[in-house]
Amino acid sequence: MGNQTSPMEFVLSGFSEDLRVRVFSFVLFLTIYLIALVGNLMIIFIIIQYSHLWTPMYFFIVNLSILDMFYISTTVPKMLANCLTQRMIISFLGCVVQLYFFLAMAATESTLLAAMSYDRYVAICNPLRYPVVMNRGVCLQLATGSWLIGISYSIIHTANTFRLNFCRSNIIDHFFCDMPPLLKISCSDTRLNEIMIFGVGAILILPCFPLIIISYIYIIRTILKIPSATGRSKTFSTCVSHLMAVGLFYLTGISVYLRPVSASSALQQDKISAVFYTILVPMANPIIYSLRNKELKEAIRKTVTMKFHFR
Repeated sequence: MGNQTSPMEFVLSGFSEDLRVRVFSFVLFLTIYLIALVGNLMIIFIIIQYSHLWTPMYFFIVNLSILDMFYISTTVPKMLANCLTQRMIISFLGCVVQLYFFLAMAATESTLLAAMSYDRYVAICNPLRYPVVMNRGVCLQLATGSWLIGISYSIIHTANTFRLNFCRSNIIDHFFCDMPPLLKISCSDTRLNEIMIFGVGAILILPCFPLIIISYIYIIRTILKIPSATGRSKTFSTCVSHLMAVGLFYLTGISVYLRPVSASSALQQDKISAVFYTILVPMANPIIYSLRNKELKEAIRKTVTMKFHFR
């Protein structure tokens, strides 16, 4: 761990030292955080309440909502607290814990999105076999596997990051503890870490994106064979929410992690990208699924109508 030459605490630079910017950031991110928590809790509650939604697709959406609540909670609460203090600090142990949970949640989301694409592939390309292929046991295995891959990925990288010495500086040029800015301030040789980021990612995480692409190639081919335009539109609509979630998550995350740390000179740009995949994605997912999914939207409408009726 190299504690002898590592600081007892780190300073997070955040977005700005200007008090007005920090107050604005506090209000903005607190609003986003509350929307994310309420939205994801609502999705979970609605799906549990209506038995006709107890299908594999909604099982994965519940997992995604639980994941997103943990995911956004790894970064935002500490950032909000630091917005209101003079010194934006995080303890060494706090940084370890934050990096561990951030990596675990991010890697789990990546693999869970791949599992959801497989679910859509089976539902559209093999509809008659769907109840057999996507049975309860398979769904549990895919969800459990996603969480285990995320935990394994995080343990490897967290241990590998904090074996380094951080004697160059204790200022992390980010709003949370992330690997690239931590490697930047290390005075140890980080070549192994960079190799591990690509190597472990290539084994555990990188295959997820091609699997999603391949699934949708087969899905689109199947949809194009449907004779009626209405049928094609209705079938494709079941995939739109998932495609939007995949696009938001991968396009921003890949831009930061799939390049050498030595090339990460645009750290301000990395912060903006990180806002998308760590904060906006967990907020956007429940909005995307509730607005684009007709069954879920109808269940929400019923619940709201019933509550107003009883009042």
